[in-house]
Amino acid sequence: MNDAAQGGGANAPGPVVAAPKPVPAGQATGPNQPHPNPPKAPGEQQEPKKKWQPPPVREMAGPARMKRRHWGLIVSFGLMVIAPLMLVLLYMWLVAEDQYASTVGFTVRQEEDGGASAVLGGLAQLAGSSTSSDSDILYEFILSQALVRTIDEKVGLKGHYSAYWDDDPVFALSPEATIEDLQEYWERIVRISYDQGSGLMDVRVLAFDPDKAQAIARQIILEGQAMINALNEQAREDAMRYAEVELDEAVARLKEAREALTNFRTRTTIVDPGADLQGRMGVMNGLQQQLATALIEYDLLREQTNEDDPRITQVRRRIDAIRNRIDEERQAFTSDTTTNSTDGEDYPTLIAEYEGLVVDREFAEESYRASLAAVDVARAKASRQSRYLATYVQPTRAESSEYPQRLTISLLAGIFLLLLWSICALVYYSIRDRR
Repeated sequence: MNDAAQGGGANAPGPVVAAPKPVPAGQATGPNQPHPNPPKAPGEQQEPKKKWQPPPVREMAGPARMKRRHWGLIVSFGLMVIAPLMLVLLYMWLVAEDQYASTVGFTVRQEEDGGASAVLGGLAQLAGSSTSSDSDILYEFILSQALVRTIDEKVGLKGHYSAYWDDDPVFALSPEATIEDLQEYWERIVRISYDQGSGLMDVRVLAFDPDKAQAIARQIILEGQAMINALNEQAREDAMRYAEVELDEAVARLKEAREALTNFRTRTTIVDPGADLQGRMGVMNGLQQQLATALIEYDLLREQTNEDDPRITQVRRRIDAIRNRIDEERQAFTSDTTTNSTDGEDYPTLIAEYEGLVVDREFAEESYRASLAAVDVARAKASRQSRYLATYVQPTRAESSEYPQRLTISLLAGIFLLLLWSICALVYYSIRDRR
């Protein structure tokens, strides 16, 4: 039996081993740890054993539901973006009237100086100015109230643009508009592209009729040319006036210089102190030659005769006389006591005064010649057009309407409304999260 038990056939049942009981979490089961379920003493009531239960499983989240704030965002998007954008689209494609553009290009040109003006150089600048400043003036003139009033009187701006007020109040002009309102509306229908470097200017005019737009563009050219002509006329008058004033002053200065020189000659009885000085130098040279001749003669007589010879005495007297005369002539140039005129002035003073008078006369003559040249240049410029309005693009006539730019305006309106709605939504959520 033991052999059978030890041999153990294939069908012999083995020893039954009880399965370990589950131990609750957190309790140790090692040999040194207390038994989790210690045996009870005899007579004590056994507690019922607790069954192991798996942890509870949370229920799956249900489908998302629209809340009140979500509906508020959708409603606000419809009110702040969709509805205004639909109004803009309906107005642009169903209400707004077609507008036609006329384009014109021009610039202010200045005639180049030539001939006598180029030779005189800076004198030609008296009647001219820079082209860029003229273009700046023309740019401001086109946007001025004076031009708006003039074109309104000649073309009828208010009547044309206010005729469409009932059909298109956004792009039309109010029938009760004042001149200030008309000028503000003028800046909407007239767009200027101005290049300050080259001076080129392009003007685009919008109107509800292509012929009216072309007529307004032509009138802008005519009024601009009239303004440039007025600038030319004013510049010519100023140049002539300044040149004539300079000429009168130069003539008066020349007369004074010549009168002063004449008074000097009358007072001193010397026509030209320079020539008089040359004459005196000639006298000095002659005296020097006579002195040399007398000295040679004296030497010859001493060799041939005695000292008591009357000829030697006579030659000595002659030599002394010549030397005295030379000393007097030399003193006449530098001495303050020797007089050389009827009023008793010394010769160096006369020379200095005469040279100053001659310099004044020469300066007055040069100024007079320059003033005459300036008058000739101003008169030559006044006889021709020095500045003019050069039109390089004649006023065009539109065959199809390009304005208002419906698609561009609609896209810009949609982007602006979307940004506004986004900002409002962000502000709302930021305030809500702070609570």
